[in-house]
Order: sequence, then C-alpha cells, then structure tokens
Amino acid sequence: MPGTILVVDDEKNIVQLARLYLNNEGFRVEAAHDGKQALEKAKSVRPDLIVLDLMMPEMDGLTVCKELRKTSNVPVIILTARGDDIDRIVGLEIGADDYMAKPFNPRELVARVKAVLRRSQGERETPEVTEVGGLRIDQASREVTLDGHQLQLRAKEFELLTAFAQHKGTVLDRERLLRLVWGVDYYGDSRTIDVHVAWLREKLGKSSVKIQTVWGVGYKLVVEDDAREP
Repeated sequence: MPGTILVVDDEKNIVQLARLYLNNEGFRVEAAHDGKQALEKAKSVRPDLIVLDLMMPEMDGLTVCKELRKTSNVPVIILTARGDDIDRIVGLEIGADDYMAKPFNPRELVARVKAVLRRSQGERETPEVTEVGGLRIDQASREVTLDGHQLQLRAKEFELLTAFAQHKGTVLDRERLLRLVWGVDYYGDSRTIDVHVAWLREKLGKSSVKIQTVWGVGYKLVVEDDAREP
C-alpha cells in the first residue's frame, strides 16, 4: 500500500509531524505550504493521496479541492481547525474523501490515510462502465450520460449514482450508502444521503431511470420500463 502522500499545511510543525508518522509506515511524503503550491505539487508529483488543510494563504483548501476535482480523482483528506461543521460538509460535497479536526492524533491520521487508500484502490476494481436503461456511467472518464445527454454531477453525486446503478433494484439503506460512498470512517449526518438523492432526482428528471424511496428502509434505483413488464 505505501505510496506518496502530499501534505498541504501552512503550519510547518503539522507537516513535520505528519511526515514523521507517515514515513514510519513506509510512505513517501511531499509537502506544500499554500494552495497554489499544492496544485503545482499535485500536478508534478502525482501523489496517491493528499492531506489538505482548509485555512491557508494564497488559496484556501476548498478552492484547491475544487480545482483538483476538475482533472483528478486523487483521494483527499481535509484538515480543519474550525468548530463549525459547514466547511467539513462543503469539503465532502465537493469531492473530499474524509476529514479530520485539528489538533489531531497523528496515529489516527495514518489510520485514515490507509483506510481511504484501501477504499480508493477497491473502487478501481469496479466495472469501468455501468449501463442501466438509458444511463451510462464511465468510471475512467467519470462521465455520465442519460439518453445520450451528458449529466454534470458533483463528485459524491457521481459515486452515489454509481452505487445505485451497480445495485439496480436492490434497496440500499442509509448506513450502507454511507459505507459505499463516504466510507466506513464517515461520522457525519446520514441526512446528507437525502440531500444528494434529491439532487440526483432533479438531474435524472423525467427519464425512465428513477430513485425510489422505500419508506422506513432506504432507496433503490429502478428503470420504469422494466417495472411495467409483466
């Protein structure tokens, strides 16, 4: 598993602490101390995972994460010292894979890095293309088309729709969806599932591909034409 981790934080003691513990586990560590440098390093080093502080000079971590997601699916763990959950939630919704509050236990950081890498490596083993009705999901290009028209999806919308499509007709409860999309280490509110489902339903519109609510249980993806067949 060990690979290259890019640690992005303007506090050099945080970078040194992360480097010490990650190096001890066999990881190679690269460092950046502001947002612009982070994007440059991500492009030149091509890390296996990025640990990204939100509060930084030049460009904040949320902006860095947005820019990364335009061209890369590299796993991102965000660091935040803020008590408000808003930044954490926004970070997860624009494509971060996990988060940690500062100050953090460096051993926990290493554990989370390993867990996110395991999940991302598992995702690479999923089918490259999933087709359900008029829906086509291409994992390599992260493109989704519906009846020939491309859909513009946020990172977690893409992953949630993929989970539904790969389990077509199966009822998925919120806990399972959180594990499939946000990972076993996600401690946020399960209502984020409902928000993302609402966004997906809006984008699926009046097509035959529907996300149905199964009251008291969860959701499932169905194709209306299939449901009408005897």
